[in-house]
Amino acid sequence: MTELLKERAQIPVEETWNAESVFPTVADWQAAFEALQALLPQVKDYPGTLTQSGARLADYLALAEDLSRRAVKLYFYAMMSSSVNTYDASARALTGQILGLYAQMQAMMAFVEPELLAAGREAVAALLAQDERLQDRAQWLDDLFRQQAHVLSKEVEEVIGLFQAPFRMVEEIFNELANTDLTFPDAVGSHGQTFKVTQATIGTALENPDRELRRSAWAGYADRYLEFKNTFAQTYLTHVRQKVTEARLRKYDSVLHMALDVHNLPTSVFHNLIDTFKANLGTWQRFWDVKRRVLKQDDFRPYDIWAPMTANAPVVPFEQAVDYISAGMQPLGEDYVRVLREGCLQRRWVDRAVNLGKRQGAFSYGTYDTMPFIMMSYDNSLGAMSTLAHELGHSLHSYHTNHTQPYHYSGYSMFLAEVASNFNQAMTRAHLFNQPLDRSFKLALIQEAIDNFHRYFFIMPTLARFEYEVYSRAERDEPLTTDTLLEIMRGLYAEGYGTTMTDDPDRTAITWAQFQHLYEPYYTFQYATGISAAHAFSADILNGVAGAAERYLAFLRAGRSAYPLDVLRAAGADMTTPAVVEKTYGVLASIVDQLESLID
Repeated sequence: MTELLKERAQIPVEETWNAESVFPTVADWQAAFEALQALLPQVKDYPGTLTQSGARLADYLALAEDLSRRAVKLYFYAMMSSSVNTYDASARALTGQILGLYAQMQAMMAFVEPELLAAGREAVAALLAQDERLQDRAQWLDDLFRQQAHVLSKEVEEVIGLFQAPFRMVEEIFNELANTDLTFPDAVGSHGQTFKVTQATIGTALENPDRELRRSAWAGYADRYLEFKNTFAQTYLTHVRQKVTEARLRKYDSVLHMALDVHNLPTSVFHNLIDTFKANLGTWQRFWDVKRRVLKQDDFRPYDIWAPMTANAPVVPFEQAVDYISAGMQPLGEDYVRVLREGCLQRRWVDRAVNLGKRQGAFSYGTYDTMPFIMMSYDNSLGAMSTLAHELGHSLHSYHTNHTQPYHYSGYSMFLAEVASNFNQAMTRAHLFNQPLDRSFKLALIQEAIDNFHRYFFIMPTLARFEYEVYSRAERDEPLTTDTLLEIMRGLYAEGYGTTMTDDPDRTAITWAQFQHLYEPYYTFQYATGISAAHAFSADILNGVAGAAERYLAFLRAGRSAYPLDVLRAAGADMTTPAVVEKTYGVLASIVDQLESLID
């Protein structure tokens, strides 16, 4: 019979994150919101005065930092509640409140960049020298003037700021549809058993040893998205048109150029990744065939990708997962491991419950003034351990950056975000492979590795190719419809799957609708560059390269104090050429070799 999921209110507190450390109650949140509202009028004192003196500029930047820290903390708290319980209408109301206020803030602060750019680089540099509070702003100054050609007038920037909240609501519509309104039919197994499919459990269903249950879950999941294909399409295409319009307003050659220029990345980094991906599709097509033989099947279908290759899949309770990950991260030192363990086992960083209403996927998120929290649905599998390792990579990255850098250099570029996460998985996996393992555990560990590579080295580059085709057509003002999106996705998967995968092309074609990632243009390809840099760093550390661990820790602490390519280069990965990505495809090929050697 169908497995019953708990309501959020039934979840033990130890399986939830420490939301009360952000705000003890909603009343405290409302008080903080009103305090932020009361401070906003102070911004009106500054337009036209920033270049009067270094002290004046420093005063404004201090105010702007205070307002920003308050706003992001308010947003984060609202998002915490809605993520773990999408049925929580009050949380959605809080989100709407803070997004509206944040749009006002952006509009009020739109004068800053135009005013400073109008003064000129030398004049602003002179201001920085006048006040000790501005002495570390050299990187900030360079980044400000680097993007000068794309900053518009004060009036236009103010209008764009005001539009950020309504534009953001397109993504919120996607979230509501995918995570609240969309429900899925129960999966039915080969013996008539049923399994409740939700956004929190679809991954578990696809890892079920019963092939018919996997097929039923995969088909039912895709079919529900197909039922709403037109709504998903119009929501996404509205976002695409917004971004194309913004790129044109800001005089960028393309949305790709705009998305990468924020991080000072040349578009060649994107194209290098895509070209390398296409050149290595044969490795994936070989894997489909090898796994088919391991499973002793006549064909291999999309819902077999995550199928267990052993009947004795390891059970990994949460505490055991923390132990495995801690052992894998030991080369980074006791302090790194101590923070990780305290976060998981004492400070309640991780919301790991599997409950009704929990949104899809997993993420690490926090602010400069909170813990680096994690949301996931932990199901005691090796795959869940891998997801935990991944998200802890993000959280420890945030922890080290926020404890090292001032607020204006805290956080890190999206181009760096997926490095630390995949690094933790690679290190944990290497530790486990070095243990005496029976065949079942080894097969499960290979499956965990392939699942990780499949998401970041197959799905994400395929989505990136999809984005590039959609945006390119939009930039040429070609018509885009629901059928267009389905056709593009269908063709890309057909190319990727080749002849060793028996596809269900109509269901595969809706894959684009299942990923919120597309609402951050060209974020997807950075998963593949991230996993590549991660394996370069882990290989150096595991091979005993002198200073590799110290360079990696310096990478974690760098934040935004330097440009992303420079941060990676200093740590040992040059992402301006395809070499690092090509080497990581070699790692994938070696895993497929290892799997083939285990065929009975």
